[in-house]
Amino acid sequence: MSDSSKSTRVEFQPSIDGHHDQLVQQMGQDIGPDSNPHKMDQDRTEALGEDELVQRVTDALKTVYDPEIPVNIYDLGLIYRVEVKDRFAEVDMTLTAPGCPVAQTFPGMVEGTVKLVPGIEDAVVTLVWDPPWRQEMISEEARLELGLI
Repeated sequence: MSDSSKSTRVEFQPSIDGHHDQLVQQMGQDIGPDSNPHKMDQDRTEALGEDELVQRVTDALKTVYDPEIPVNIYDLGLIYRVEVKDRFAEVDMTLTAPGCPVAQTFPGMVEGTVKLVPGIEDAVVTLVWDPPWRQEMISEEARLELGLI
């Protein structure tokens, strides 16, 4: 005999390195044909303000690492703008060089990470080249990690 009051919800979240998903199970929540396993329940995120959602998106961006430099893309200075309005996130980012080998795929991966943020319903990541990225854009903490200061 099954207990219909207990169910399992399966949710995928970005891992620390931003490249692989980790599986999270939460007890007591239904999985239905219309449910989105990548999101928290709507009622658990409705109360979040835009400032808190911007912080969550920023935190998620800090889990994505440049494939060639061992620093996350936020501290590397590749993120120029993060805005959230009506649960829609917009991110402007750049790359260290226009000829970067991941220029075609990396923004899509970053967008996928942002879309996984609880409370965000949709997102778009735009690749921009102005202003050009410079080493001075790297955070002080990341510069210390890289031995630049």
